[in-house]
Amino acid sequence: MNFTVGFKPLLGDAHNMDNLEKQLICPICLEMFSKPVVILPCQHNLCRKCANDVFQASNPLWQSRGSTTVSSGGRFRCPSCRHEVVLDRHGVYGLQRNLLVENIIDIYKQESSRPLHSKAEQHLMCEEHEDEKINIYCLSCEVPTCSLCKVFGAHKDCEVAPLPTIYKRQKSELSDGIAMLVAGNDRVQAVITQMEEVCQTIEDNSRRQKQLLNQKFETLCAVLEERKGELLQALARVQEEKLQRVRSLIRQYGDHLEASSKLVESAIQSMEEPQMALYLQQAKELINKVGAMSKVELAGRPEPGYESMEQFSVIVEHVAEMLRTIDFQPGASGDEEDDEVTLDGEEGNTGLEEERLDGPEGLH
Repeated sequence: MNFTVGFKPLLGDAHNMDNLEKQLICPICLEMFSKPVVILPCQHNLCRKCANDVFQASNPLWQSRGSTTVSSGGRFRCPSCRHEVVLDRHGVYGLQRNLLVENIIDIYKQESSRPLHSKAEQHLMCEEHEDEKINIYCLSCEVPTCSLCKVFGAHKDCEVAPLPTIYKRQKSELSDGIAMLVAGNDRVQAVITQMEEVCQTIEDNSRRQKQLLNQKFETLCAVLEERKGELLQALARVQEEKLQRVRSLIRQYGDHLEASSKLVESAIQSMEEPQMALYLQQAKELINKVGAMSKVELAGRPEPGYESMEQFSVIVEHVAEMLRTIDFQPGASGDEEDDEVTLDGEEGNTGLEEERLDGPEGLH
């Protein structure tokens, strides 16, 4: 079915825009969020400048960004829920940006700049019956049409329904889909934050275990230097493997979040279409895309304890003939020093070469 277009004035409604603006107010400055917007672990949002002001007030001795002094981080409380937020040495610059809120702010500002009465409502006219407006919807063919097409034309044997009824139904479906997608985006954002914390924990634990390992090897003679290098390489390799896996998941979740945000933006713009017929021409495809996006299954997160590096603990017994059999003991912790290294005199000679070959590669 082809259509021609006519126009009539459209009256704007600012009620929904006012409600949206209330959701975009920073609880500190009481103004609309200014970019960059950061999201706290409790899922509340702040302007990064406002978050930094609160953080500086709670941590007066903390060095500002760009200082040559290394800071150990600090903490402050969320102004909305009083949840304690613990920051690392990067301060508020280590907080995740909420790109979804920033995109919504951009859309809001664009819409607010438009005059309320500048748009025109479009009436689609039937090309086969030029004086007839499109006022019904063919359920069989899934296209808008006019009454004469139902009585005399191509849709006389089809089942039809009033255009407003189908318009409300499909707009409700798209609205529900958008709500589900936005909720899913919040969960993805939380997962990304958690996995970034996993990366930080892996790096911190790896750094701690490297320090312990170096302290113990400092007491040994030159023969230990070769083995120390082998063990440090094994630790770094496992660390890199873990970080690469988690960072790969972060990129996958981030790509999904970006695609989902773009789809939400497109769907929101589509819902602003005042004409039922024009809207219905593209609503079905958007509904299908939103439904498909909400059903996408992302790869699982790392298993519990994945960030642990405790298997790289080493205790050195001063037995010179057994030095080259030292290896990491899987499952051993830094506090259980007496159990971390196996030094069995009877098995030392037969297992020496086997442990040297298999030891570093068997650490996962």
